[in-house]
Amino acid sequence: MKTWFITGASRGFGHRWAAAALERGDRVAATARDLTALDDLVATYGDAILPLQLDVTDRAADFAAVAAAHERLGRLDVVVNNAGYGQFGMVEELSEAEARAQLETNLFGALWVTQAALPIMRAQGGGHILQVSSIGGITAFPNIGAYHASKWALEGLSQALAQEVAGFGIHVTLVEPTGYATDWSGPSARHAAPLAAYDEVRAARAAQRAAQMSRPGDPGASAAAILALVDAENPPLRLFLGETPLALAEADYASRLASWRQWQPVAVAAHGTAEVAR
Repeated sequence: MKTWFITGASRGFGHRWAAAALERGDRVAATARDLTALDDLVATYGDAILPLQLDVTDRAADFAAVAAAHERLGRLDVVVNNAGYGQFGMVEELSEAEARAQLETNLFGALWVTQAALPIMRAQGGGHILQVSSIGGITAFPNIGAYHASKWALEGLSQALAQEVAGFGIHVTLVEPTGYATDWSGPSARHAAPLAAYDEVRAARAAQRAAQMSRPGDPGASAAAILALVDAENPPLRLFLGETPLALAEADYASRLASWRQWQPVAVAAHGTAEVAR
């Protein structure tokens, strides 16, 4: 039996994964801004679930919630940083408040929960931190630049973290889903005030996204993958969810490598030879 701490468990991936863990007999501390969203899980699984009201942008509240979960459950085997949302808007359209709010939730919320959990995991000799990133954590598309910024930052932070905590028996995995049939682009999303100059770019991206989402993933189908991930003896640093991410990644990285190789003579010339002080 594992003990879980899952942020953003009110709906989408967080809710499905909490239910899957509970169904197999695990215990789950599930956080949400509105605890009524967890009523169905409480009704079904009773004391196996610990509902915690939490806004992950509040660092002190994050530490308090993790401490409360540890006190109630006795240990924390799996921490899932799932809370987040999508900020839509071209880079020029974003307000300061919108850009900061996106990072506060998607990046800093995960950072604070991770910092709160690490001393517990170190003391118990292991654990597994799942950082819910996205295919948007390794590639980028127009109209969600702030979202990409938050996920690319989470990717770098987590890759460094994985190296820092490996010696303590703590695993870190970046979960990178493709487009799923969640409300990420619906009620959960936020939208910047549009500038007419970008109308054509916006329309082209909307058409592209509609084509990409012709077969969205089923959030329920992702639960088995997450359970397999947390049960693995040697889990990966990164795990795609869905059919399309690998092809997107291969095309993006092939383009990067080609460009880097083309400009390698310029890069080498820029190195020079510095005089070593004696």
